[in-house]
Amino acid sequence: MPSVSLDSERFRRRFDAFNEIGATERGGVNRPSLSDANKEARDTLVEWFRDAGLEVRIDTMGNIFGRRDGTEGDAAPVLFGSHIDSQYNGGRYDGVIGVLGALEVIEAFNDADVTTERPLEVVAWSNEEGVRFQPDMLGSGVYCDIFDLDYAYEREDKDGKRFGEELERIGYKGETPCEADEIHCYFEMHVEQGPFLEQQDIPVAAVEGVFGFSWLNVTFEGQANHAGPTPMDMRHDAFVATADVTRAVRRITATEGTDLVGTVGSVDVWPNAINVIPERVEFTLDFRSYDDAVVDAAVDQIRAEVAHAAEREGLEYEIEEIMRVDADPFDQDCIDTVVAAAETVGCEYTRLVSGAGHDANYLNKIAPTSMIFVPSVDGISHRESEFTEWDDIVTGTEVLLNAVRKKANE
Repeated sequence: MPSVSLDSERFRRRFDAFNEIGATERGGVNRPSLSDANKEARDTLVEWFRDAGLEVRIDTMGNIFGRRDGTEGDAAPVLFGSHIDSQYNGGRYDGVIGVLGALEVIEAFNDADVTTERPLEVVAWSNEEGVRFQPDMLGSGVYCDIFDLDYAYEREDKDGKRFGEELERIGYKGETPCEADEIHCYFEMHVEQGPFLEQQDIPVAAVEGVFGFSWLNVTFEGQANHAGPTPMDMRHDAFVATADVTRAVRRITATEGTDLVGTVGSVDVWPNAINVIPERVEFTLDFRSYDDAVVDAAVDQIRAEVAHAAEREGLEYEIEEIMRVDADPFDQDCIDTVVAAAETVGCEYTRLVSGAGHDANYLNKIAPTSMIFVPSVDGISHRESEFTEWDDIVTGTEVLLNAVRKKANE
C-alpha cells in the first residue's frame, strides 16, 4: 500500500494558529460554546476543511462535518473527530487535537494522493464541554437521539440566553437535520486528562470504555440572619450543611469502590455577604465509576447524607439527578484496530478506561467506537496549564491515521 505520512510542522502551525483564537494571558483558551470566540474558531475550521477539499455540511445543532469521498461512494463512512469548544479559561489541547489531528489525517491522504474505499468524515461536535449550556455532549447527544432538538434549543446559560438563539446568532444553525446517517465506525483522539500515561511513560492508550456517572443538583433552604447577634443554636445555615455533604463525598469515595471518584464542582450561595448567615445554597455533585452499581450506591449514600445534614441544621432541601450515564464499554474490534495501529506505528501503548465523558460515549450507542488517548502532563486538564508534548500528539495522530485507514478499506 502507498505510504501516507503526516506533516508535523504543518499540523503544529495550524494548532498554534487555531489557539490564538480566544487565547488567554496564562496560555489557555476561552472559547465556550456559541461564544464569539467559538464562532471565530468555527469559521476558521470551515475554511480549513474547504481548503483541504472537504465537502462541508452543518447540521441543525451546529455540528460541523467535512467529507472526503471514497472509491465506494455509497459505503458507510468512517467518522472521526472531537470538539473545539472549551471550558471557561480552559486548556489548548482538550478536544482540539482530535479535530485538527483528524484534519491532518485528511491532508496526509491528500499529499499521498491516496483514496480510501469508504468515505472519510471529520466532525467537530457542538457543546461537548457543557460549561455554558448543560448538559454536556449536547451536539452528539441530539445526533445520536439521546436528546430532542427542541430540548437542546431551550437550554439556557446563566444569563438566560437559549442555545437555539445563540446558535442562530453566530450563524451556525445549519440546514442539515441533526440525525445520524449510517456510520461504519467512529474514532476520537483526545488527551487523557489524567496522570496514568505520563506516570508510565507511555505515549498512547487504546481506550476500552468510559466511566458511568451521576450528576446531582442539591439545594438547601435555611434562614438568613445577622452574623453577629444570632446565637449559634438558633441558626439555620445552608452552607454548614453543604460543608457536611462535601466532607461526606470524600468518605464515600474512600470506601465504596476502588475507582469511584466524587466532586462538589459548582456552589452558589445566597445572599453571599460577609455578615449574613447563608440562607440558600445550590451545588452540584458528580460521582463516577466504571461499575454502575458503585455509582448507584454512592448516590444512595449521598442522598441520605443530604437528608441528615438538612435535619441537623433545620433546613428544607431538594435533590435532582440532572444526568445519569451508564458505564460504556467500547467496541472490541475498534479497540483492536487502535492496538494494531499502535503496533504499526511502532510505539509503546496500553489500554485504559476513561474517567471523563466524551462524544464517543453517545456515538458508541449507534456505531462501533473507540478512542485514542495521549498523555496529559501532570494529569492536568480543564485549566490553562493543560499541556501535552507535541511528539505525543503526533504519535497519537499517526495511530489515528492507521486505524482510520484500516477501517476505511474494509
